Amino acid sequence: MNKKCSWLIIILIFLLAGCTAKTAVTKNDVRRVISTAPSNTEIIVDLGQAHKLVAVDVHSANIIGIPANLPLLDFFYPDAEMIINLAPDLIIASGHNPTGSGEDPFRLLREMGIQVVYISMSKSIAGIYEDIALIAELLQIDTAGKVLINKTREQVDEIANAALAAYAALAAAEGIQNKRTVYFEISAAPDMMTFGKDSFIHDMIITIGAENIFGNENWLVTPSAETIINRNPDVILTNVSYIKDPIGEIKSRPGFNHINAVKNNRIYIIDTNSSVRPSARIVLALLQMQKAIYSENVDTKTQWYGGHGE
Repeated sequence: MNKKCSWLIIILIFLLAGCTAKTAVTKNDVRRVISTAPSNTEIIVDLGQAHKLVAVDVHSANIIGIPANLPLLDFFYPDAEMIINLAPDLIIASGHNPTGSGEDPFRLLREMGIQVVYISMSKSIAGIYEDIALIAELLQIDTAGKVLINKTREQVDEIANAALAAYAALAAAEGIQNKRTVYFEISAAPDMMTFGKDSFIHDMIITIGAENIFGNENWLVTPSAETIINRNPDVILTNVSYIKDPIGEIKSRPGFNHINAVKNNRIYIIDTNSSVRPSARIVLALLQMQKAIYSENVDTKTQWYGGHGE
């Protein structure tokens, strides 16, 4: 499977995750946990509970802090026999199986008495805080959840305040009155994709005082090149990592040379994982976005921000 297909599958996973509801769990003793989404895995690790993980989904394999040699589950076809043998107390799931019948892939496991909780994809930064609180509640570590939420909120506020100060400085120096407009690309041409309202990426853009050029459209947007050109963003951000030179590819598109972001060389790469996984680690992408939008000389290769986890 090529990198582009893998990336689109990840996007599909998040779309499916957004269709499920958050539910409660009744089991009191949770010592063995399976996570089927990287955002949930990151939250578990950042809560200091990685030692409870007995298996994760394949897209969580690169998360720093998970135990070595964990069994990896296929998102679409989770191995029920393997899961039963792992004897989990809790499965923190995200989405239903979209292939075949489209039924819940964990239905039989639930009928066998294994507790399964579905966490939908958060549509805002506030929703991420709610996810942290829910997972902390499930793992019986409410206090650790509050600590992680407060730390993350402090970092988000710090970045937002820095963006506000940077905008004020630009407004004073250059007479800027309007917010800088942003196009955030998550899939390259010819299958261009971005997010509109009711998404945490949109919330991140407005949190740092910028304007999403697709902010009036619903959730996942597949814009035409003409539409992007006509909306003429000041800044283009991309988290595409499946092609060698995403910035060069954007610059080479017919007609894109008329876009302000291209003319002013304001196209920046944002960390992929922290901008597609709704967890506390969005602060890295948020910091990179703030620097990209308001600084004239930007290094968006910052590796981490704030120090979550064990």
